[in-house]
Amino acid sequence: MKKKFLLFDVDHTLLDFSTSEKKALKKSFDAFGIPFTEEILAWYLAHNQTLWASYENGCIPRETIFENRFGDTFSQFSISADGNLMEKTYRQALSEGADLIENALEVISKLSETYKLYIVTNGLASTQEKRLIDSGLATYFEAVFVSEIMGFQKPMVAYFDYCFARIPDFQKSHALIIGDSLSSDIQGGIRAGIDTCWFNPAHLINNTSFQPTYEIHNLMELFSLLGIS
Repeated sequence: MKKKFLLFDVDHTLLDFSTSEKKALKKSFDAFGIPFTEEILAWYLAHNQTLWASYENGCIPRETIFENRFGDTFSQFSISADGNLMEKTYRQALSEGADLIENALEVISKLSETYKLYIVTNGLASTQEKRLIDSGLATYFEAVFVSEIMGFQKPMVAYFDYCFARIPDFQKSHALIIGDSLSSDIQGGIRAGIDTCWFNPAHLINNTSFQPTYEIHNLMELFSLLGIS
C-alpha cells in the first residue's frame, strides 16, 4: 500500500474515550452530590450518542449537544441541578482523561517515522488538544483538525476539503483515514474519495452501507497493512 498521509480519529481510536468519559462523569456527579447510578449512565450515554449522531448528520448545531445532554438527563430522573454548570464541570474533568487505546503510543511513534500523521476529530478543541498532549501523542502529529474550529464536521465533504487544502503536497490516492466510526470516519472518507480503515476492536458487524477499504481489530495490524516490518 503506497500511502504518505495517515488521518487518525481520536476517541475510541487512539484515546480510550469510554474509560475517560466514565471517570469524568463519576467525578462530576460526585462534585454535585448526585448519585451516579448505572441507570443514569446508560440513559445519558444513549441520549448523548443520539445527539452526536444528529450533529454529524447536520440536523443540529454542536452547541445543542452541550446545552441539552445534562439538562435532559436531569429532567429524565427528576434531578434538581444545573445542566449547564454540570457541562462545564464535566468538560474540565474530561480534559484530564488521557487514557490510551492499547498499543496507540507505540504504533503512532513508529508510523511517524515514515508517514505524515494528522488528527481528524469532531471533539472540542481545548479538550482534545489537552488530552493529546497529556497522552504523549501530540508530538507525533503534523496538525490537528478539529470541527469546532473549522465550522464543518465529519462526515461532511467540506470538512475533508478543509483538511486536504492544508496538508502540503496532499494527494487523495496517498491518503488513508483510520477510525472507529462507520458513520463519521468511514462514511466521511468514502465521500471525500480516500481509502478508509475501520478500527473495530470489538469485532462488530457492519450493518451499514458504508464499506471500509480495510478493517483492523488492533492498531498493531496497521504495520502489516502498510507493509512495515
